[in-house]
Amino acid sequence: MADLLGDTCTVLIIRDLLEGKKRFGELEHSLAGVSTRTLAKKLRILEAHGMLRREEYREKPPRVEYALTEKGRKLGSITKAMKAYGERYLR
Repeated sequence: MADLLGDTCTVLIIRDLLEGKKRFGELEHSLAGVSTRTLAKKLRILEAHGMLRREEYREKPPRVEYALTEKGRKLGSITKAMKAYGERYLR
């Protein structure tokens, strides 16, 4: 699990998805500086571990949304604790 959550990109994806469903472009914009390839890879890994689900809509142009599963939402307390720690000790 530490390997899965041990990088900033993954924690930020979870942080963003705690707010609700997001499209790939929204996540990409929020994670400025993270390459498209890296973001796609991290999303696939989180999906494979059951942390998020990917929902495709058959539209033109195609639309894909990502949302946390119940398992992924359980990480909210961890990300909130990390944020609180950072605000208290790392500023």
